[in-house]
Amino acid sequence: MDQDTLLKKWLNNELSESEKEHFSKQDDFIFNQKIIDSAKLFKASNHIKIKDFEAFKKEYQNQKTTKRNIDWYKPFLRIAAILVIALGVYFSVFYNSTTSINTQIGEKTTIELPDHSEVILNALTTISFKEKNWSENRALNLKGEAYFKVAKGKTFNVITTTGTITVVGTEFNVKNRENYFEVQCYEGIVKVVSDTIIRQLVAGNTFKIYKGHFSQTQTTLKSPNWSNNKSSFENIELSDVLDELERQYNIQITTEKLNLKRLFSGAFTHNNIENALISITKPMNLSYKWSSKNSIVIYGAQH
Repeated sequence: MDQDTLLKKWLNNELSESEKEHFSKQDDFIFNQKIIDSAKLFKASNHIKIKDFEAFKKEYQNQKTTKRNIDWYKPFLRIAAILVIALGVYFSVFYNSTTSINTQIGEKTTIELPDHSEVILNALTTISFKEKNWSENRALNLKGEAYFKVAKGKTFNVITTTGTITVVGTEFNVKNRENYFEVQCYEGIVKVVSDTIIRQLVAGNTFKIYKGHFSQTQTTLKSPNWSNNKSSFENIELSDVLDELERQYNIQITTEKLNLKRLFSGAFTHNNIENALISITKPMNLSYKWSSKNSIVIYGAQH
């Protein structure tokens, strides 16, 4: 039996049980049923007759055509959606991408920020910032130690895990190591905020939080010693001094019978390991021995 005859008998409720079962399994059955169900929702006037098969067939063809007209542009909608997502991801990555610079053991490097400010990085230091929108977001993240020479009239923030430094056209040094946060101002004005402590530094001021203790002192330095290949310390535990020695030289230090909490004041150079070791051990009456090419053992006074 052809499709039209079967459809006509279904509309007139003339299908046999076997024909009903066959008709209900056709792909268009649900679609046809929806047309009939929708028609029942409308109230007809006394002058309207029930649609005959030809009228139903015409409406059925119109519905199918409309559906096809809608379907043809669905792939284009999918493509457009993919393009919108892709462009969103591209601009998000492009404009929000972060520039990161790292130094290794014994390495120092100088970079220029987008506003032509200069930053000199000490060994094992990382800075990161968003270069594309620097003019709207003048912020830089620092882990380690860096010396800043800020362009005149330019303002930005240096953000560390311990505090935030706000600067305008100045020169200053920031040290952000474990249990050691220090800001030295050499020129201009620096604002430092660390937890509840807020200070405004001028040239010659030093802000330091070491092992949880805050202090503010003076310095006569015009630039940090490390930028001239020398590390200097004032009342710093020996363990932190040795950590800095390892950062400047590619060596491993172990200790025997040594009180690492002893305080050290002094300095060592970055260009001669033997001189550096003598500068630390001799004032504290310590001794040392090379155990391998890159390993040193430092002994306490009783050795």
